[in-house]
Amino acid sequence: MAFQFGTVMDRFIHNGAIRWWRQAARQARKADLSTLRKYRQRARQLRTHLNEVIYASEERLALPLIGSNAFPKPFGTDWAWRPELWRGPLPVPGMSSVETKSMLGKEATLFHDCARSELTLRQVRNLREADLAPYGVRMDVFRFDGSFLSLVIDMPKESIAGLKKDHVIRVDTIVEVEKPIEIFARLNIKHGPNTEQFVRELPLHEENVMVEFDLAYSNLNEKRIEKAWLDIIFEGPEMNQVTLRDLTFSRRLRAAI
Repeated sequence: MAFQFGTVMDRFIHNGAIRWWRQAARQARKADLSTLRKYRQRARQLRTHLNEVIYASEERLALPLIGSNAFPKPFGTDWAWRPELWRGPLPVPGMSSVETKSMLGKEATLFHDCARSELTLRQVRNLREADLAPYGVRMDVFRFDGSFLSLVIDMPKESIAGLKKDHVIRVDTIVEVEKPIEIFARLNIKHGPNTEQFVRELPLHEENVMVEFDLAYSNLNEKRIEKAWLDIIFEGPEMNQVTLRDLTFSRRLRAAI
């Protein structure tokens, strides 16, 4: 039978328990040691369950709400998306000594060419009121003997449905770094045997870290589009901690000239 909270019987039992513990707290200073040991044992048992309820409640009730897909979208947006890594809790929230091609969730994959991995990647809970994404992703890089490091986000089929050369794809993110670093965003769109690539550097010095990819300046074959993905490329990441508090995509038709 499912637990029913808020019934008359439930309130009666709850109020009775409060009265009992209030009395026990008053008597704790003068109770005999045998009785005090019983109080302590019961209190510890109760505290374990109370802590679990408080922890789960504070996590779920904290802003922003888990599963939230809310974020500002440019006028005329016909598709918008926040990947699962920033939207909800993953079954495996992190990993250490991350090998290349390791996946965090179903949409994010880390690529590098290190001979020995000294990388950690984990999902973190956003608790600031300024954050709209429920979760972020944090990467710690210690010694780095490779030549490249990138986090690849596979975009859903909805992102390429009806995609035209008249579209502009926008990527917004919130980035925190321990020390200055260059980060690039590379949009890849596969059409037939070819792949169009658009590269922009993330303007980390600006208040709103955003890049746009105008597909008009490409050789995109609209009839043969198969898939799209985004590479987040980190230049010189050694001995740094990078946190992506949010990552969102939006798509709109460019203004007619």
